[in-house]
Amino acid sequence: MATLGTGSEEKVFAALASPVRREVLRLLREAGPQPVNELASHFAMARPSFSEHLRVLREAGLVSETRTGRQRLYRLEGAPLYEVQEWLNPFERFWREKLTGLRDLLDSLGEVES
Repeated sequence: MATLGTGSEEKVFAALASPVRREVLRLLREAGPQPVNELASHFAMARPSFSEHLRVLREAGLVSETRTGRQRLYRLEGAPLYEVQEWLNPFERFWREKLTGLRDLLDSLGEVES
């Protein structure tokens, strides 16, 4: 199982904690790389506030920035998300086993009542 490094783990989870930043990631996932102005147009906030969200995503390694002249293009970087998924997999298995146990218990109770 992949493990996130302590500093990077904290940065990734902190970045994902914000609904604004999760929405930026969703936009990049669905529409591909986009200029900062296009991304910012989806949010009703001051440009400096939005730029701060992008900075957090960059520092967490979740997005990368390419400059072409005056334009900055943002792209989703999947590696940190893969590491988060790998970290979460044991928890998913844990809950799947618990729910399977609950289903089996409820099924057995239904058989007793029949």
